[in-house]
Amino acid sequence: MLGCVTNLHVAALVTGGKDSALALYRALKQGYNVKYLVTMMPQRPDSWMFHYPNIHVAEFFAEAVGIPLVKGETSGVKETELKDLKRVLAGLQVDGVVAGAITSQYQKKRVDRICQELNLKSFAPLWHEKPRKLLAEMVDLGFEVLIVGVYAYGFDATWLGRKIDQQTINDLIKLSNKYQISVVGEGGEYETLVLDAPFFKKRIQLVQTEKTWDNHSGCLIVKKAKLAEK
Repeated sequence: MLGCVTNLHVAALVTGGKDSALALYRALKQGYNVKYLVTMMPQRPDSWMFHYPNIHVAEFFAEAVGIPLVKGETSGVKETELKDLKRVLAGLQVDGVVAGAITSQYQKKRVDRICQELNLKSFAPLWHEKPRKLLAEMVDLGFEVLIVGVYAYGFDATWLGRKIDQQTINDLIKLSNKYQISVVGEGGEYETLVLDAPFFKKRIQLVQTEKTWDNHSGCLIVKKAKLAEK
């Protein structure tokens, strides 16, 4: 958990998904001055480090939150994409970086290293917290989260567009027990999109979507979205 701080300017790495959204919520709650949201736009779907499905919706996410968005393109090539992130962060006047890592050593170590090289503080407010607890916290806080991509055995097309509520959490736990997937999907088993949260000034409304499905994986692609009053 972050300690209570004031006047510390940070950039928050966001994807539009649940983990980065909850990390951002925690940072704001603890008094950090979040000057920028940073979204990396991979040029390939199999980026090692960055979220790909519906990353374009991050623009709506930032506008709904009311914090400026800084976008950076990245090749998505392993390790090279870290140089892309470093380049973007180096151009910002901030003291630290907030990331949504929970258990991924791969992600956290690389963000930590970039921050060290840039003399920035690295914050991971969700680090090593229990996955089930984090999902329950989002539901209790009123986060509106949709599952928009599934990429592991055990999922089927009915999961696409499903809202994360207590029943969904229970079903994810069952899949975890049977197939050893990460309950929070941090191993890439599923991807999410946050449509509303307590710190949103407006909510994201999906106007047009399209489902794709191939074998044991699929995606709910957002073709058109808009902001709506809460």
